[in-house]
Amino acid sequence: MKQLTFAPRHHQLTNTNVWTPDSHWLAFDVRPSGASFTGRTIERVNVDSGEVEVLYTAPEGAHVGVVTVSPQAEAYAFIHGPENPDADWHYDFHHRRGVVTCEGQTRNLDAMDITAPFTPGALRGGSHVHVFSPDGEYVSFTYNDHVLHERDPALDLRNVGVAVPYGPVSPQSTHPREYAGSHWCVLVSRTTPTPTPGSDGINRAYEEGWVGNHRLAFIGDTLSEKGEKVPELFIVDLPRDEQGWKRAGTAPLEGTESTLPAPPAGVVQRRLTFTHHQPWPGLATTPRHWVRANPQATEIAFLMRDSAGVVQLWLIAADGGEPRQLTRTATGIQSVFNWHPSGRALGFVLDNRIACCDAQSGEIRFLTVDHANPPSADAVVFSPDGTRIAWMEEVDGFRQLWQAETGE
Repeated sequence: MKQLTFAPRHHQLTNTNVWTPDSHWLAFDVRPSGASFTGRTIERVNVDSGEVEVLYTAPEGAHVGVVTVSPQAEAYAFIHGPENPDADWHYDFHHRRGVVTCEGQTRNLDAMDITAPFTPGALRGGSHVHVFSPDGEYVSFTYNDHVLHERDPALDLRNVGVAVPYGPVSPQSTHPREYAGSHWCVLVSRTTPTPTPGSDGINRAYEEGWVGNHRLAFIGDTLSEKGEKVPELFIVDLPRDEQGWKRAGTAPLEGTESTLPAPPAGVVQRRLTFTHHQPWPGLATTPRHWVRANPQATEIAFLMRDSAGVVQLWLIAADGGEPRQLTRTATGIQSVFNWHPSGRALGFVLDNRIACCDAQSGEIRFLTVDHANPPSADAVVFSPDGTRIAWMEEVDGFRQLWQAETGE
């Protein structure tokens, strides 16, 4: 167990894809906490030497954070807040964008068009938590909509979207806050403000994870027959070519003044879990977690309570079926989790230690002991070569980065 950073400031890891492909660097931002978006730089630390490099510094009063790395190249995606923020336009769920830094060049990922008629391939609001697909071609994100937020905040439903390399997209920019983007961006989830109780309808889509390169799983908030929120697991199959991404379905890709952007034709949302009648219905929302598929794209892992109300890891086949309870811990999983790159195990925080769980038997092996401070629940991430695992701990009031050997 080794501490990697020591400066008296915060070092914030994203929940996945924080290692460079060579397993030598960890990318991070410097937010004081996950919820306070006031960091100015994106940085990385060499896990062997401890050397720290600044990758990007935000200009003109903007803030940045939540950085992830492409599995295939040293390309860094992260959230960028607005430059020159003011009382009318400042960082918010619907006022942020994705950017990518690669080889010293930084470009907007998603375009912004908030003036009707809207532009296909552009967004009308803010994107968040940008995660590359395993082949590095696509980037997933969650999304909130400025246009509907201005109309009625209750209509600004969180959704899941994808940026694909079929741009650039250049709106006419009739509003000073509009801009162009390098990628074609669309939503792939469907939400409604008023789901029918007991149905597959959802009013929120979030915490997505790639299932191979052409499917996305995510959590969707359904309503029980009594009208209570029940988070369930959903999956969508994605287009395979440029024309598929640009072909509108029953509603405009770009949305209208009264409706959200809509998925491309053929993108069908399927529900994978049906827990309304269980003693503890729904996927667990505490700890916050993102659903994750194994590298083989055959199984999806998620957190859900067992019959005793304890949060456990569960697996379900990517094509559907009955969920399988993997862990049977007495105290419950305490954090987000990630798969080992072999697909044979998953890592997370358990009993305030870093644990590794066999993906077949559920057997748990602890990788660390005697933490002076409990590991953060926000990130537990294996290196691409599988030999190390990284996490955060608070030391003297500041979040610092740590790593341990996995023995793999």
